[in-house]
Amino acid sequence: QVRVAESGGGLVQPGGSLRLSCVASGNVFSDYAMGWFRQFPGKGRDFVATITESGVTNYTNSVKGRFTISIDNAKKEVYLQMNSLKFEDTAVYYCIVENDSVSIWGDGTQVTVHG
Repeated sequence: QVRVAESGGGLVQPGGSLRLSCVASGNVFSDYAMGWFRQFPGKGRDFVATITESGVTNYTNSVKGRFTISIDNAKKEVYLQMNSLKFEDTAVYYCIVENDSVSIWGDGTQVTVHG
């Protein structure tokens, strides 16, 4: 089955940068997208960014101009370059692989922005 694993989270100062990565293994279905959601304490998961196999991207407004999502199709790996990080970016970041029928989630990686 498909498995998703995130990495790259950590502690960073405001204004700093982190790069998250996520690799999907197994029989990943075709016509898929990969992306990132984040979960704040006590809240649901909020959309951050997605990218399709063809490279079409979408971002939530709060990260536009700061975060960049990219994909390596051969490796089924997606990246989230996060620049100009803010305190409010602190969350657990989850990777997803999805099509119209199913979404598969990773276990999350913690991003903490602290001065």
